[in-house]
Amino acid sequence: MSDKLLQYVPFSSALDTGFWYQLTKRKLDVFMLDDKPVSICGFYSNSNSSGLPPIANIDYSCFDETFQMPHFSYPLKGQLINTNTLEDFKLRDKKTLLNSLGLEIWDAVKSGAALENPCVLQRLLCFTFADLKKYYFYYWVAFPAFTLPEVKRKENSIKVDEYFSSEQLTQFLESYDGLSSCDKSAFLIHRDEKGNCATFLLHDFNELKSKPGKIILGFADPSTLESHPGWPLRNILYLAAYHWMHHQKDWDILCFREYFKDGKRHFHHSFVISVHLNEIDNAVCPDFVGWEKNQGNLSPKMVDMSASMDPAKLADSSVDLNLKLMRWRLIPELHLEVIKATKCLLFGAGTLGCNVARCLLGWGVRKITFVDNATVSFSNPVRQTLFTFEDSLHGGKHKAIAASEALKRIFPGVDTEGVVMNVPMPGHAVVKKAVKEIQADVSRIEELIESHDVIFLLMDTRESRWLPTLIGAAKEKIVLNAALGFDTFLVMRHGMKGLDNQCYGDFMNSKIVDGTDLGCYFCNDIVAPGNSTHDRTLDQQCTVTRPGVSFIASSLVVELMVSIMQHSKSGQAPASILGASDTSIPDLSTELGIVPHQIRGHLDKFQNTILTSKAFDRCTACSDKVVIKYKNEGFDFLLQVFNDPNYLEEVTGLKELMNSISMDEVFELSDDDSI
Repeated sequence: MSDKLLQYVPFSSALDTGFWYQLTKRKLDVFMLDDKPVSICGFYSNSNSSGLPPIANIDYSCFDETFQMPHFSYPLKGQLINTNTLEDFKLRDKKTLLNSLGLEIWDAVKSGAALENPCVLQRLLCFTFADLKKYYFYYWVAFPAFTLPEVKRKENSIKVDEYFSSEQLTQFLESYDGLSSCDKSAFLIHRDEKGNCATFLLHDFNELKSKPGKIILGFADPSTLESHPGWPLRNILYLAAYHWMHHQKDWDILCFREYFKDGKRHFHHSFVISVHLNEIDNAVCPDFVGWEKNQGNLSPKMVDMSASMDPAKLADSSVDLNLKLMRWRLIPELHLEVIKATKCLLFGAGTLGCNVARCLLGWGVRKITFVDNATVSFSNPVRQTLFTFEDSLHGGKHKAIAASEALKRIFPGVDTEGVVMNVPMPGHAVVKKAVKEIQADVSRIEELIESHDVIFLLMDTRESRWLPTLIGAAKEKIVLNAALGFDTFLVMRHGMKGLDNQCYGDFMNSKIVDGTDLGCYFCNDIVAPGNSTHDRTLDQQCTVTRPGVSFIASSLVVELMVSIMQHSKSGQAPASILGASDTSIPDLSTELGIVPHQIRGHLDKFQNTILTSKAFDRCTACSDKVVIKYKNEGFDFLLQVFNDPNYLEEVTGLKELMNSISMDEVFELSDDDSI
């Protein structure tokens, strides 16, 4: 048949996620503004998937000089050039870049270094720009190769087991297996006059040419296409033409393709081709080709790694990982999506608020809003875990703002806000000139409660919890309370009245109380909340408590929220009056266990008590009389309560009730004894 031109299958680059991660780290910590070439190393191998292009792998280990290639792979050493701007990436002379590395190959050919070390014939150039704001990576990879005079194929390819006998293949493999991976990339085979075969190094040619027999040129071929060799052969043929043209122009080329599968060695898709080499001008450096094409065009590529490379998104995935493993291994029915989507509003950014927020992050909650008007004092950072000493300088940052900023530093994926404002309270009279300001505060609180799912009451004073309790009841929100004593604490959920207010029965004769009929923080009071901060000493103004109490109470109130969110009735989940789950009433528990109404802890006894109480029809915060009054009269009603808390006793009927009771029968409790 007539001769036809030899065609080579070019490399296709494969840059994995680990490479971009390493490039990001080095750009930030090592390269910075330095855009000089950096040494890297990739590798190629043969695939058992017919029809795929030769793959040049560049992975996370490419910057490691001690990198150990996978077995049956061959090195591609080269350079990385990372530009500082996208404009530089676009305008840099690509031909000059390619020639700079090509000249190194030509020098190695001329000096004979390539005969000693065939790996220098196969080089790569990785040209990149990393947009670390968006985590977009622009790149173009080149595999420099000489432009050769046309190489003619003299005949069709021959399968390796047809070209060599079984005995010759065995002889070849025995000597071939003794070569290093670099020497396997290009080698010689000598078949003597008796037909015996052996493998030799490239620099052995001068010794072999004087021996009778045939010299065959072999190389590790990454191509999977039938009868078309891979890209590395271009530079190997140039080397042969440069050094051996006067001795041998016609060559049999072994395109050796081996891989291991199922514990077995496969190489029978290797083949031999015969070529004729034309003379080249040894004194003139040829041109180079080798830029990788992008869908048939000579242009760079772009990869968007924002989903996996952005540290905030990596943190987001990591936060979810622990929770998903919890569901994967322990609680398959855990509704993580519900917890993650829960919007939490924290009244109070002090000791309780800080710890509650941290625990919410641990459960994957993404929306956390703080409401607080206080500033960070020098005594706060040791007890309030979101603050540092710097937050207390220069008068102190507002706690709500500092707490929100701290959450962002801990986990950038959280949607958090700090709202600096006072919560209007019963017994804290409003002067006439401040009415509009207080009305604006009330409107803002109403908006915040409306836009959140769970309301945490974590304040220092009893009366500061009244307004959020009332609004939460009116808007049918889940309201959770945590309050601290010296060595005691109270964690509770408020009853959540909804469209279905059906109860399980009489409180005294039933084992459970429906979630719509549970009491709130104020249901046990027989007087309206008043100004508890008036005429108090320093120890009475501050929350004096054992340090560990706040951590216990904070974690329990968050775990209570999570249990509520897992229950089919959510905030209307019933509670046992016995303080424990009754197996005959499955509605009492979730995959995480029971959903209690109140948890009262005593650190002095290291004991927790679970209690349940029914809503009080004369409650100053959640009773129908108060809620209806608030819904009908709005701020006018609230203003009257702020100025005169005794007004609540009239509205609810507490005043009438107290007048009918002999005060000798009533124990008087201070605020410190209230929990």
